[in-house]
Amino acid sequence: MPKVVVIGGGWAGCGAALAAKKAGAEVLILEKTDMLLGCGLVGGIMRNNGRFTAAEEAIALGAGELFEIADATARHRNVNFPGHFHATLYDVTRIEPRVRNFLLKLGIEIRFQSRAVDVKMKGKRITSVVLADGEEIEGDVFVETTGSSGPIGNCIKYGNGCCMCVQRCPAFGPRVSISKKAGVEDLVAKRTPELYGAMSGSCKLNKDSLGDDLRRELDEKGVVVVELPEEYIRKEKLSMKVCQQYALEEYAKSIVLLDTGHAKLMTPFFSLDELRKIRGFESARFEDPYAGSKGNSIRYMSMAPRDDFMKVEGVENLFCAGEKSGPIVGHTEAICTGILAGHNAVRKALNMKLLKLPRELAIGDMIAFVNEELKKPDGLYKRYTFAGALYFDRMKKLGLYLTEREAIREKVKQLKLSGIFNENLVMNEGK
Repeated sequence: MPKVVVIGGGWAGCGAALAAKKAGAEVLILEKTDMLLGCGLVGGIMRNNGRFTAAEEAIALGAGELFEIADATARHRNVNFPGHFHATLYDVTRIEPRVRNFLLKLGIEIRFQSRAVDVKMKGKRITSVVLADGEEIEGDVFVETTGSSGPIGNCIKYGNGCCMCVQRCPAFGPRVSISKKAGVEDLVAKRTPELYGAMSGSCKLNKDSLGDDLRRELDEKGVVVVELPEEYIRKEKLSMKVCQQYALEEYAKSIVLLDTGHAKLMTPFFSLDELRKIRGFESARFEDPYAGSKGNSIRYMSMAPRDDFMKVEGVENLFCAGEKSGPIVGHTEAICTGILAGHNAVRKALNMKLLKLPRELAIGDMIAFVNEELKKPDGLYKRYTFAGALYFDRMKKLGLYLTEREAIREKVKQLKLSGIFNENLVMNEGK
């Protein structure tokens, strides 16, 4: 039985582990913190706009369990907010134990507080990853899903300092690029020729710190939009956010809150002094990041060049997913890239032909399109998501944006890919 080692336990790592396990491998997740899901611990948005299509494609392909867990923990469904429709808002305070228990019941091993800091190589192959305490973890194939934010130095140099976010670098140590340790030159996103990375797209407020009327409306509707006084409008924030699907004037002129268990504030930061002058926010307190009045984490500082199979270029047995695989924004995007990476990791271990998802599917087109865009001079200045901006416009133009489940399942069926991620490749080997 091949062994797949997944480095990083965010949404992408969980997707990779799920797919690799279903394909028949022994699977180990190495997570540097004490919880899974990474940014998914404070994110909470699924199925908005084209993410609905991608989630349903993943379900039809046979690896939709993580989306189904998110659906099962939803606080609100079919929520509309500026520029976004039919969103599911899952409960960030409840989802991690459900995902953890689900993966453990599948037989996936998870090791927490296990930070990978180096690799051992034989030629162009990784033979093991080295943990911070010196332990070596051997494997046949590796999937890197370490994300692209941190260490603290990047947030200090390119942001407003460590914002004390959910990544918790001070407590659990900095992110280390495994692809770079394997000899691959990482890609770094840009905001300007001199400014690297991108600022995270939102903050979270403690719901109990809001006024009664705001909290009641959030609980009932899942979304609240509060118009800002002219003196508090900061349009320059729109160009700072990693989440370009929210670079709409409504997000500068208004406070947009979503109920994800916390009150998700759709701006990269907001002066607490100014915020508390607005009715209903007189006692507001940031839940994440703790320095939300000053800034947010800097992301897309470490992306690996990869092919459309999610294999890292230049290393024979390393795959990648999530933000590690390009300037791709969102939980849905992380899960989908993770699923393909984990599945192909097993195919690689078995010397099977790797799977490339066709461009008739939104997932396959996104993976290929981002690669094409990154080869252009301005590719590193853009961000890509099923939920808005450049790529969602493309989805609509190409007819890839579908919201009828049966139509999506039928398309996957016509492509002869129904349930492909359910296939146990190890058991079927040689048949």
